[in-house]
Amino acid sequence: MTFGGPAQPHYAPPAQQPTYASTLAQPVSYSPPAPVAPVSAPALPTLPVPAKRGRTVSIWLFGVLGFALVLLIAYFVSALGVVASGIGLVLALIPLTIVFLGVYIIDRWEPEPKLFIAFAIAWGAIAAVGITLLVDLAITLLIGFRSDSLTAVVQAPIVEELAKGLGIFLIFVIGKRAFDGPVDGIVYGALIGGGFAFTENIQYFAISLIEGGGANLTATFVMRGLLSPFAHAMFTALTGFAIGLAVRRHASTGAVLRTGALGLLGAVLLHGFWNGSAIFADFFPLYITLQVPLFISFIFAIVALRKEEARITRERLGEYAGAGWFTPEEVTMLATPAGRKVGLNWAASLRGDRRPLMKQFIKDATALAAVRQRALTGRDPLAADDERALLTRTRATRAALLAF
Repeated sequence: MTFGGPAQPHYAPPAQQPTYASTLAQPVSYSPPAPVAPVSAPALPTLPVPAKRGRTVSIWLFGVLGFALVLLIAYFVSALGVVASGIGLVLALIPLTIVFLGVYIIDRWEPEPKLFIAFAIAWGAIAAVGITLLVDLAITLLIGFRSDSLTAVVQAPIVEELAKGLGIFLIFVIGKRAFDGPVDGIVYGALIGGGFAFTENIQYFAISLIEGGGANLTATFVMRGLLSPFAHAMFTALTGFAIGLAVRRHASTGAVLRTGALGLLGAVLLHGFWNGSAIFADFFPLYITLQVPLFISFIFAIVALRKEEARITRERLGEYAGAGWFTPEEVTMLATPAGRKVGLNWAASLRGDRRPLMKQFIKDATALAAVRQRALTGRDPLAADDERALLTRTRATRAALLAF
């Protein structure tokens, strides 16, 4: 107890008060936690991939083509000049793009390996053109002058189709596991033909500009770039179809050569007929009455082959469904164009838009059907390994698609 006067009160210094940007920023009595972001489909683990042997192109082949490209560029620049060659190059890209779009539509069901697509284009644009130029030079040195008609109707079809067909056969030799049937042969043949036409068009467009100016160039561009962009692709596709048909039947290399020779003969005859119609007949009436119907027939044939490819895919996946790997509904979704469209729309409606997963599911399942088809014909020694890898991939992708 203290004496000597009233007790003095003790005041503590005021505590530091928090400051806020505004009244609205002050906390309230209840502050709920921020909602947790939804978790999308889990990332796929590292999955096994099919063996690359028989499905890849040696870098040395691209190296040889690269060296040939340098020589080809030097030839064009020295013979035609930089300006004319450059203009021809730009214009030649237009029909090449048209061909690529057509091939993309054909190849959507079971896309070919990108390396082989690049190799096919490069072979047509570089190697086949180089072989044609060398043979033409050799014939000129041995025989001398030939008439333009003989060159266009006889020499060009034989030499050019042989050079392009050699590329398809080379793809068959180095990539047997990327060559499953007629549709693949048509795709490779069309790509080689489109690449060849690209380089040839550069030359034709440049020469037209040099000799006749803009008017001559326009006429040549309309004739070659717009009226007949698929000509070379269609010729060489016949050789590819024949080789692919032999492959589907599990023919030996010799049998593939013999069947391919028949397709090559058809390509040469069609090529010669096409060139002859521009020289010896009135081109436009013949173009409308014969060549347009021929092109339409070619389209119908490709549609029929695509349907056959889809049928085989459905049969092979149906066998896996019978073993419990897929449901019958999944087989319908994976092996029909309408089913794939429905599946992609359904995947887009899932949380996080899972269309990429569905595309991977479709791609792996289609590859699985092709592997089984090769296994049934006995022409793929690595089929069992690829089958295990693709079954693992499809199962993991399905789980990611259905995860919530």
